[in-house]
Amino acid sequence: MIPYEALPTLNAFLNSTSAVLLLFGYWFIRHKRIADHKICMLSALVSSTLFLTSYIVYHVHIGSKHFPVHNWVRTAYLCLLTSHTLLALTVVPLVLVTLNFALRGKFDKHMRIAKWTFPIWLYVSVTGVVVYLMLYHLY
Repeated sequence: MIPYEALPTLNAFLNSTSAVLLLFGYWFIRHKRIADHKICMLSALVSSTLFLTSYIVYHVHIGSKHFPVHNWVRTAYLCLLTSHTLLALTVVPLVLVTLNFALRGKFDKHMRIAKWTFPIWLYVSVTGVVVYLMLYHLY
């Protein structure tokens, strides 16, 4: 049986992993280390896909957890959660299109869209960890 209560921690780990891989992938492409860039970006995609799968499993079996207090921190949390959620919905098609261009060798188009995809994907990965910390470890 899956210990569903452990999935939020796993999700935070997977988001952290994605963020680190994205940063390394960015560094590698800036230093023209194409093969290393490709490995990092595909690994970030795998990590993000595992996150999404785990996230869905958790919410299907456990449901949502509400922020435990009603003060200014809750307002900040909800603002962060809103931006995170909206951009998370946006980043999925962006990642798929960016990957598609790279796999088809259309690197000019890949680079143009990656300039949008990378910062959004990184923001979503990092804020996913912050949302987890606020929801499960702040109070």
